[in-house]
Amino acid sequence: MIKQFFSIAFVAICLFSITSCDTGAATANDDSSKVEKEKTVKKDMLAKANIKDLKVGDKAPDFKLKGIDGKMMSLADVKDAKGYIVTFTCNTCPYAVMYEDRLIELHNNMAAKGYPVIAINPNDPDVKEGDSFDAMVNRAKEKSFPFAYLFDDGQKVYPQYGATKTPHVFLLDADRTVRYIGSIDDSANDPEAVKKKYVEMAIEAIEKGEEPTPDYTKAIGCSIKKKA
Repeated sequence: MIKQFFSIAFVAICLFSITSCDTGAATANDDSSKVEKEKTVKKDMLAKANIKDLKVGDKAPDFKLKGIDGKMMSLADVKDAKGYIVTFTCNTCPYAVMYEDRLIELHNNMAAKGYPVIAINPNDPDVKEGDSFDAMVNRAKEKSFPFAYLFDDGQKVYPQYGATKTPHVFLLDADRTVRYIGSIDDSANDPEAVKKKYVEMAIEAIEKGEEPTPDYTKAIGCSIKKKA
């Protein structure tokens, strides 16, 4: 029995050592390898769900969706836009709620520069009742959303973009070319701990005639709710 115990302990120590080495190697390889793994995982997931994997450099599709004012809206309706911060979000996801104030601030700061937030709720209200159109209208009034808040009725738009989370940002330029995909910033849980405002950084780069760096980050949030 004692001999068996030491054998098991020895194997456990070996496994722990191997795991530690692997973790260290991943850290040493910078964030680039992590991003590539995330892209691969996302690609596989989207393929299984029959969702398009929109990439940086692709031209994003336009759409015609009903806004909280009851009117149909498309990107083409936004006059004099230099770009669009298309953000898939919702009323019910804790992460989306945590980002509401930051999304308002982002719109107020960037719309003046020609980059308005266009928020889209992709969730199926039959699956998540709190994401119904009426609930969207009420939430927008409660928070005084200054940006367009549209309903992806029938869930036809989010698959064309390859959105998987709420929130999930797709920054487009005036020609609807995708310039950045991912998170709004680097601290989902704590706005006071934000060190990198990815969307604002990307817009600053575009304004300078440069390519955003990074142009892709992992979207942190809830999965989009759809019928099984």
